[in-house]
Amino acid sequence: MVEDIAARIEKERRLNARMAKGIQDNKDKANFFAQKGGKMRNVAKKMREKIEKMEEEKVDTRKEDKTIRPFTIEAQENIIDDILTITSYSIMQNHVEVHKSTKILMVRRNHLQIQGPNGIGKSTLIESIAKGTSEGSHIHEGIRVGYYRQDFSTLNFDETVYVSLTNALVESGSEVNEGNIRSTAAQLLITSDLIQSKIGDLSEGQKGLVSFARLVLLKPGLLILDEPTNQSHKLPTHTSHRQGIK
Repeated sequence: MVEDIAARIEKERRLNARMAKGIQDNKDKANFFAQKGGKMRNVAKKMREKIEKMEEEKVDTRKEDKTIRPFTIEAQENIIDDILTITSYSIMQNHVEVHKSTKILMVRRNHLQIQGPNGIGKSTLIESIAKGTSEGSHIHEGIRVGYYRQDFSTLNFDETVYVSLTNALVESGSEVNEGNIRSTAAQLLITSDLIQSKIGDLSEGQKGLVSFARLVLLKPGLLILDEPTNQSHKLPTHTSHRQGIK
């Protein structure tokens, strides 16, 4: 009996070790493709889905361990003027880029949801607005932008979680306070061990938690979310205005 149990444990250990290696290999590839942009991001997305399945098979995670306490992403203070103006945008229709005119003015407490079918260019549009490269949109001076991407390419995979969160606090203009960093991390299930890990080594769900922790510390004046509920940790959303692109 003892020998049977020992053999089973050893078999499971070897299986987990092989799966861990496979998971890490796929993480490295997904991180690489995510940084490349374009069609490579679709490859990275499929690889992340594969990674999630492998991690679920490897680790038995209790449901209560995935519960996130309510948290608030506070807004940048002292915003008086307009935040974002959009006068035009580009989308893809039948593989052809089409330019559209619009008139959107975002001020404090406004919400905008961009809707449209897959492949029309929603993520590309959102990215161009966030990075300030869209000719038809203008983020007003002094506005701090918080940008959540579904592929986490806004994160530096070579940084540790702690360094990434510290940088977010610096970007906010706030004094670096380790207690604030660690309490924010803990609120989003980022443990004291995890906070010292490299972001590239994290699971997709954990990268999502780091992204949200950064936004909490950043206190953005303009919060841009690209499919924030794609990951396993579901979060509530609220939208008061919708803009369809078609």
